[in-house]
Amino acid sequence: MLTLANLSPQKGATKNRKRLGRGPGSGHGKTAGRGHKGYKSRSGSGIKPGFEGGQMPLQRRLPKRGFTNIFKKEYTIVSLSQLDSFDGNTEIDQAALVEAGIVKEGTLVKVLANGEVTKALNINVDKISGSAKSKIEAAGGKIITASPSDSE
Repeated sequence: MLTLANLSPQKGATKNRKRLGRGPGSGHGKTAGRGHKGYKSRSGSGIKPGFEGGQMPLQRRLPKRGFTNIFKKEYTIVSLSQLDSFDGNTEIDQAALVEAGIVKEGTLVKVLANGEVTKALNINVDKISGSAKSKIEAAGGKIITASPSDSE
């Protein structure tokens, strides 16, 4: 019967590792399979990834593309359906949204018109879309943004 105690690999499935540089009787003595002289016979040698034998490597032949704007502003998106959970005639600003767990502290907020708003809300955020603005004003709410030119 076959158990974990008497398991062994099939005949020919395993090989002994090459023991390099252990004398002429081993078959891998003297130069230890590295041949005579040359860069690859030396210790510490080895071709680096991307090396193409002195030819200009691919990563240097291809043109650079793209640009990363380090001053880009990332906005956290809040939908109208999330704002509808607040009570009517309340001031909704960054602190209120953080307290409700909708956004993280220290992030910029943009309101988008996903969903409907049924109450009059006073919203003070960094940015708001045009359709969200019209829906909030139609429900009797007021909007205060950082600057009027910011609204899209």
